[in-house]
Amino acid sequence: MQAVAQCSVCTSRAAGGLLRKQTDFSLLRTNKSALRRGAACIRLLSISESVLLSKGEPGVQKLGQKRTDTAHRGPLSVGHGLAVPFTQQIENLSYDSLIIRAASVVTDSSSTLLSQTSLALVHALTDYSKAVQTRIIVQRRYLASLGKLSPSEEDSFLAAINAQRAEASDRLQECKLFETNWINSVNLCKMAAEAAHSSGADQASITVRASIQVAQSQVGEARKLAVTADKKLAETKAEEIQRMAEYVAFLDGEEHEVHEAYLRED
Repeated sequence: MQAVAQCSVCTSRAAGGLLRKQTDFSLLRTNKSALRRGAACIRLLSISESVLLSKGEPGVQKLGQKRTDTAHRGPLSVGHGLAVPFTQQIENLSYDSLIIRAASVVTDSSSTLLSQTSLALVHALTDYSKAVQTRIIVQRRYLASLGKLSPSEEDSFLAAINAQRAEASDRLQECKLFETNWINSVNLCKMAAEAAHSSGADQASITVRASIQVAQSQVGEARKLAVTADKKLAETKAEEIQRMAEYVAFLDGEEHEVHEAYLRED
């Protein structure tokens, strides 16, 4: 600050001398020394400011420099909002809130299990229905062509019917396996819903109960398709029995007529 005051005095003296004696060249020579001192003071002032900025005095901050003093304030949970200590967050987690969160996790997990088992069972029932329908189509074609087929064609039809029968049987076993898993997952969801309701997680309980209803509806539609396919298969079997009986009677009648014609010729 002393250098600044000295600089101001020197500068004012030099400026005053110039203003009073602008036309007196003799005074200009004597004032050259004063001007030099003023310039030296200005340089000293600029050097002093740069030193202060480099030392980083309080209240002085360089352009583009970030303040890092908040990084040493202690264990804080810092986000975009206010800084909250971790200890305060942990204290806010009561046993009730922890139980509610755990119940929500259980309902989410059980709903996921129910979704997967429902999807597997629906696909298994659909595949079983398709296998049964394919068997019905092949079997009806065989019955319609009965008596008109060559031995090789008849063998091909019987092989196709047996293959579709085995395919339907495999799909049925798969349905029974997935149905067991699905029933267990439904029961698990029901228990999870009750636990969530009793613990205060009402929204989680409502959500898992809605999932149960959706799963039961989807599986019910797939079961209807399987039941319809089984009914058609039973009708086809009854038709097969009747058609085979008629065909055997027809063959017996032809054989009897051939035998009588042979006797008449004799």
